[in-house]
Amino acid sequence: MKTPNRSRRPLSLIILAAFAGPTCAQQEEAGAPVSQVEIKGSSASYDPRRDDTATRTVVGREELSRYGDRSVLDTLKRVPGVTVNTNQARGGEIQMRGLGAGYTQILINGERPPGGFDFDSLSPDVVERIEVLRAATADLSTQSVAGTVNIILRRVAKERERQLKLGMLQSSQFRGPNAALQLSERGEGFAWSLAGDATAERYDRAWSIFEETIAPGGAVALARMTSAPEEGRMRRMNLTPRFEWTLADGDTISLETFVNVNRFRNRTHLSIATAIGQPPPVPDQHNRMRADAEDLRTDLKWTTELDSGATLETKLGLSGENADNTILRRGADPLGVPVTDGWVDSGWRDRGVNSTGKYIRKLENGHAIAAGWDGGVGWRDEMRHERDAIRVFPPGLPLDETFEARVARMAVYAQDEWNITPQWSMYLGLRWEGIRIRASGDSFDATRSSSNVWSPILQTLWKIPDRKGDQLRFAVTRTYKAPDLWNLLPRRQVWENNSATEADFQGNPELKPELAWGVDAGYEHYWAENAMVALRASLRRIEDYTSNRIYFDGYRWIVTPVNDGRAEVRTLELETKFPLASLFAQAPAIDVRAGVSRHWARVKSVPGPDNRLERQTPLSANVGLDYKAGALALGGSAAFTRNGQVRVTANRGYYSEARTDLEAYAAWRFDPKRLVRLSLSNLAHEDSGFEVTYADPVAGVEKRRFDYPGAVRIQANYELKF
Repeated sequence: MKTPNRSRRPLSLIILAAFAGPTCAQQEEAGAPVSQVEIKGSSASYDPRRDDTATRTVVGREELSRYGDRSVLDTLKRVPGVTVNTNQARGGEIQMRGLGAGYTQILINGERPPGGFDFDSLSPDVVERIEVLRAATADLSTQSVAGTVNIILRRVAKERERQLKLGMLQSSQFRGPNAALQLSERGEGFAWSLAGDATAERYDRAWSIFEETIAPGGAVALARMTSAPEEGRMRRMNLTPRFEWTLADGDTISLETFVNVNRFRNRTHLSIATAIGQPPPVPDQHNRMRADAEDLRTDLKWTTELDSGATLETKLGLSGENADNTILRRGADPLGVPVTDGWVDSGWRDRGVNSTGKYIRKLENGHAIAAGWDGGVGWRDEMRHERDAIRVFPPGLPLDETFEARVARMAVYAQDEWNITPQWSMYLGLRWEGIRIRASGDSFDATRSSSNVWSPILQTLWKIPDRKGDQLRFAVTRTYKAPDLWNLLPRRQVWENNSATEADFQGNPELKPELAWGVDAGYEHYWAENAMVALRASLRRIEDYTSNRIYFDGYRWIVTPVNDGRAEVRTLELETKFPLASLFAQAPAIDVRAGVSRHWARVKSVPGPDNRLERQTPLSANVGLDYKAGALALGGSAAFTRNGQVRVTANRGYYSEARTDLEAYAAWRFDPKRLVRLSLSNLAHEDSGFEVTYADPVAGVEKRRFDYPGAVRIQANYELKF
């Protein structure tokens, strides 16, 4: 078993040292002073990070394109307060406050994407900006216990734009070309844009699983090693066409469509060698997989100004997703006798319609009020068919399954942002949100679930008088996490070699939503243009926390989600960014950015130590340097996460390793239209892995560890404006 590399810990000390410079320079006027913008949006110096009452960080086009990232996940891991858990060396889970899996809300254009959407397939080339909201706002869903990441797709540029990007990815595991295109045109009363990208990758790697059971007396009762070489290919495409019309009366109409297409082919050979104990029923297995998915969303938006001076925005959206998966499987027993030769076909169809509206009016005395609605209905049809020419299935196990579900949601809200004084602003919001789910199928009884939550929200910003650039933030929020459809359905997902650490999954229709009260407080200091340091603290208290319970039903091991009492999450974050010239007048043109986040959590129903929420990241840190001189731009970054041991329940544990992602880039601009960019990632050649454990007083401690090798990746891009 690997242990955390303790040599990585000094990285957090380096980041803290980076903060010392700006802290000592608070009283210096090393750059142009930050102008105070009291009427939001009226000045070119307006910065939403500094001036909005609601806390938000905006990642713009410059940051999105700087490293030549292949995926938005690569960009997000450099954003302070955000981590991307990549424990399988492919894809990843976006986290805030160290929490993912539904606690962090991920939106595209303010809407939730389909349940099977893969953010690893979304390229920064089709993204306009990313907004990170640490506290909830009433105009977005309050299913955001940890926070919200809102990905805004490309919009029509102010001027005509033609840009083509051609790239190539190369590593010992992944390789393939990619391309991106951006077109935009604006005329009298009409504008349009088209952003798109396409990727074709092949991969070849080998991962492994180590299983071990330690008997109560300390003897090793079982030791197995699974080697899993795999190869495959991926094809991905994104398109975001957008059209805008400005009518004679000033009204605007826009039509925006987002298309995401994925094609995945995979071949894996699972070979299990047993050193101690009995071999599994199927120690040799060949799998082939085909997975295809298409996502489509179209939004029609109308904006009009009323006679009263208020603005009304309405939007009608249609969405759909198709997914089809096929797995071909051949396996043999320990003597080499074939015991399985079959296939599993599965797929689903999602269809949805939604409507949103927002009434906005600016009043006297610095008031800006808004009220609106957000509702929709979605339909899901899913099927699964399994056949095998050899294997004898357990009695009662359904081989042909179909089910359908209907999810209806409705929300209404009101909010008021008020500049009480030039130094003090207040945001008040109230949102009611309800969800109704009906599902039926041929392998389970019809089930219904409903929940609704009132979410009061308060945020305030105080710019300290006579202390230019110093300000305080405070927020109180009510948020929640609704159980997803998969966790609610009492369906069974089975595994070949069933055990306590590879248990079958079954949903729980009795799940209740998790409700959370949150408090956020922060201090910010802006001492020069683009120079700031911030200290933030937060607390979340969660009721009806959802955990996973494992039990043996007399025939198979089962894992099912259950509500498990109260949990508490505390966070402390420190962040800074500044040009080096704000500290030293003759310094080179280097921009510095750094952040460190420490998270604590406690589940009251689980005995300590390490009784944190499952898969929570307790410590993350990042530091980056960017340099630009003439035609040359270069830089690098380090993103560190310390994970460690989690005690999920009294007898179940989860462990993942610390990880440091080192990256670098260099770009050379030949002229205003041509640029070459070279990016390197995973320079430390980090592997990924995690381990699950289950302790039984009779059988002993069962461990299952997954290891995924890493590799240095090189991405070369040629960018052309025409």
